[in-house]
Amino acid sequence: MSPAAPVRQAEPDTNAAAQTGMDPMALSGRPACETLVSADIAAIAARVRTGGLIAYPTEAVFGLGCRPADAAAFERLLEAKNRDVGKGVIVITDDLSRVAHWLEPVPEAMQAMAEASWPGPHTWLWPARSACPVWLRGRHTRLAVRVTAHPAVRALCVAAGSALVSTSANRSGEPPCRDTGCVRQHFEGQVDGILDLPCGGAETPSSIRDMITGAWIRGGPAGPPLPQRRIWP
Repeated sequence: MSPAAPVRQAEPDTNAAAQTGMDPMALSGRPACETLVSADIAAIAARVRTGGLIAYPTEAVFGLGCRPADAAAFERLLEAKNRDVGKGVIVITDDLSRVAHWLEPVPEAMQAMAEASWPGPHTWLWPARSACPVWLRGRHTRLAVRVTAHPAVRALCVAAGSALVSTSANRSGEPPCRDTGCVRQHFEGQVDGILDLPCGGAETPSSIRDMITGAWIRGGPAGPPLPQRRIWP
């Protein structure tokens, strides 16, 4: 039997990396790390607090995450996922106050709409302040924010004292992992910790909606219901 052909890795996007402050050379590979697989939220949170990259369950799939302002951990995430830095990521939290300093003020009715959908599987694209780390929003002017209802993720944010980057645990273009076994198969040695708890049971990822225009980026009226208040033209 002939050996399998090696999988071709995409080249780092050096233009996007330069625009977002990432080091393109850091995306070309690094030694394996020791991966802690545990259901102990405090133990996984300790990895986050010390600059680690983790995998953890969300409402529908496992996510890869780190402290949002940790550029070094974020570079490792991009490498592990083989993701274009220009795409931006979701930031997930237990409380909006953890990320409020990165968000521009918006009309009261728009903020009320977002807050009425939380905690829950609804992500909003919120205009970002200049202080927001550019790698979080990528090429965009909005930061994708979600206040989660998943009890383990909420507890993880509390224990870590931080919001978390949240991007699906998969190589770009592949299906996301929905259990610990899948995460171990694809990311053991690349993440510092895996929170060995179940996902929330949702069939599809969170809806994504632009706060200013009201446009649905993912999901929509056929997805999880949102409070019905007409505030957009």
